[in-house]
Amino acid sequence: MSIDAPSGPTQGYRWVILFVATLAQTSACFFVQGIGAIGAYIQRDLHLTTAQVGLLVSAAQLVPIAGLLVAGELLDRHSERLVVGAGTLIVALALLGGSLAPGYPALLLLLIVVGAGYSTAQPGGSKSIARWFATSQRGFAMGIRQAGLPLGGALSAAILPSLADDLGWRSSLAVGGLVALLGAGAFLVFYRTPTWAAHVSRSPVRSSRAETTARLAILRDRSMTNIMVSGLSLISVQYGILIFTVLHLHEAGGMAIERAALLLFAAPAAGVAGRVLLALWSDRTKSGRYFPVLVCMGAVVAGLVLLMIAPLHSTPVVALLIAWLGFCGFGWYGPWVAYTAEIAPPDKTGFALGLAMAVNQVAVVVAPPALGLLKDTTGGYLPVWGTLAMICLLALIATARRARTNP
Repeated sequence: MSIDAPSGPTQGYRWVILFVATLAQTSACFFVQGIGAIGAYIQRDLHLTTAQVGLLVSAAQLVPIAGLLVAGELLDRHSERLVVGAGTLIVALALLGGSLAPGYPALLLLLIVVGAGYSTAQPGGSKSIARWFATSQRGFAMGIRQAGLPLGGALSAAILPSLADDLGWRSSLAVGGLVALLGAGAFLVFYRTPTWAAHVSRSPVRSSRAETTARLAILRDRSMTNIMVSGLSLISVQYGILIFTVLHLHEAGGMAIERAALLLFAAPAAGVAGRVLLALWSDRTKSGRYFPVLVCMGAVVAGLVLLMIAPLHSTPVVALLIAWLGFCGFGWYGPWVAYTAEIAPPDKTGFALGLAMAVNQVAVVVAPPALGLLKDTTGGYLPVWGTLAMICLLALIATARRARTNP
């Protein structure tokens, strides 16, 4: 139901928009996605439990539960340039302040502030792509932009452990702040609202009752139900892989932290390719844009089962398995976001994106400490991977039965 952008002399600028939107996404999530890679260093320095390490991620993702809804409303009323640029700037300043954090409580507090700014990057960048790209190219463009998240994770996995090892984990926050500052500046300078979208750039003034009715209509749509159920399961897997893979390989496989962190690089790196290729597939498949999401859920279940029985001493096997989980466990997001943007009314795209992503945030906040507590209680990581596989399997069964092939 989104409006396609007609061809015109300004249409070529969409590639600039795609670049700066991807850069903003990558820079905003650079440190947040890298917490798992340096979690062992923070745990060792501050003497934390596994659950407390998981809580670090939850702290950065807590505010977005409500913040994504607020960001969605702001995006339906104001320019993406202002909303995304300001939010990414908050991320930068909070991380720079976090590099001076004296201990665990202060670090948690500053990561909560990071989450407030991070709330704008996902729905804002997604809406900017939905505005600038026609339906025939939207999945591909959305996949490239959404690849910014695993790209940020891949870069942080490659860079932050070395920084933490040589200069301490606080240096990682400082670098993350500078990276976010770069993304904020680029988006503020280069983003423009397309002229053909000016008439839907703001929500029309309507009564409170009409606004409530419009929101309830989106909530009742069964496509939105599928989006929420699949998003909750797959985002739990994504963060489980990010946070606990290094710890699992280090504790259960006896790997050095540096080597385990290097292997983790395979997950977000493969996720970059997954978000682009799966989104491109969703542009072309006759089974509908949601079908690749279903495929990812099935592939993730298989990958998690294999992770439970894989020989951790075999580096090639572990690397391939992590890459597989990264491709599907991160790659689903491209077609998922494009599908969300397309089922929403043009003047409620921001609300629909914010709502779907806010529901995901519940899992992002709850899953890391809950899975960490499960590990601390059982003494191993097999229950962690088994729980994630079961959640994803149930979501696959529930959504496959009522999935719409065409929104």
